[in-house]
Amino acid sequence: MKPLSTFLQKHIGPLGWLLKEDKPSFAPTAPVPAQIRRRAPRTIMATPTDDALHITCPDPTAEDAIRDKHLSRAQYLVRQERWDDLIALIQTADAQRHMTPGTMPVADLLAYGARADVVHAAEHALMDGHPAKGAPLLAGIEALEHVLAEYPKSYVVACIVAQTHMDIGWAWRGNCWDIEVPDRNRAAFEAHFDRATDIMAPFCPRKSGSPLLAATCCALLGGSDTGKRHAADRYEVLIDMNHANPRPMRAMGNHLLPRWFGSYEELELEARRTASRTADTWGAGGYTWVQFDAIGYDDQACANLDIDFFVEGLKDILKRRSDPYTVNLLAAYCANAIGQAFSGNDRADQVRSLIANSAQWIVRNHLTELHPMIWAHAARGFDNNLRVHSPTRFAASGRDDAMRIITAMFSKEIASGKRIVFTDTGPVAQAS
Repeated sequence: MKPLSTFLQKHIGPLGWLLKEDKPSFAPTAPVPAQIRRRAPRTIMATPTDDALHITCPDPTAEDAIRDKHLSRAQYLVRQERWDDLIALIQTADAQRHMTPGTMPVADLLAYGARADVVHAAEHALMDGHPAKGAPLLAGIEALEHVLAEYPKSYVVACIVAQTHMDIGWAWRGNCWDIEVPDRNRAAFEAHFDRATDIMAPFCPRKSGSPLLAATCCALLGGSDTGKRHAADRYEVLIDMNHANPRPMRAMGNHLLPRWFGSYEELELEARRTASRTADTWGAGGYTWVQFDAIGYDDQACANLDIDFFVEGLKDILKRRSDPYTVNLLAAYCANAIGQAFSGNDRADQVRSLIANSAQWIVRNHLTELHPMIWAHAARGFDNNLRVHSPTRFAASGRDDAMRIITAMFSKEIASGKRIVFTDTGPVAQAS
């Protein structure tokens, strides 16, 4: 196997400073798990100053605790170099379509935990858009390349290493518009995606039936110049492997925007086709999941939305999955991600207003506890590459937003002297 530095030198050319590490990012992929948090479980009460509203904020939430368990397990096995055990664990989770209660595939979590140390080190080194002098930027990924050489036929290892390259590529590129990306960073981004593409070339997701493999191939679209012919097809394969996982539907909708690999007509068509194919699982919810992120990113997509179909989908999703994670996700999305994002496009803003109204019945009929991190991410458009420097302050901002919005929903009850207490069956107005 040629050293990774040789591969990067071939593709980056004059940027020798990247290889020597002696000089001085918007990814439309499926949502990446949050960083592992090391703190003891506790429950706090989110209470405004007037003591009018009481709702529990579990920390960590049940969903977070389950995700952290899988992430930690994969990290441990990698650090102990127990790759055979990790491969078997991921293959089982992938084949049996294991998911957390919040519909996060366990195989994806384990794969992320396996690369977390390398990715976090690279993201830290690239915190300011370029590595600090002496930062060991390539050491981690080269170590994974050696593991790949030991397991050349393992699709699990191939996915882990390819995903690591893509994560590092996005760390180089950052979240800015394409025209704003420095040439050096763009070259590094393209080199990592080229390498990821080469790694995945021998594997076919259609033949393997692996959602992890199909998801990795979909993520490769982020660095593709020819993805327009393949985006919908790739995602259809992935979605049909597990209708219960909404994340590929969300990612496909984003990828079908004109700014990436589709058109408004294709977005609407695929949203309806997905709703039809997944009706047994989600009812009309497939349409909602496909449009979910796309209408948050694009005013015209929002203006084109079939609002009645979308709201019907929201209701169908909650009929089938009313766990606290999903309820918080939909409530925060309607009230904050969409409800606070007016643009001046009259039709789009009218649609946003109608979606924001749905937050009322979601909160009143379904909310039992508050997940501040979800609300904080909603306020920032569910940006997959958002760099959170202080999780505590980030969560506090989400809690403040949620409390402000929810308090306003119950303004009449509170004005009449009642206090709102959220129980296991929903909010109850009680005499103060």
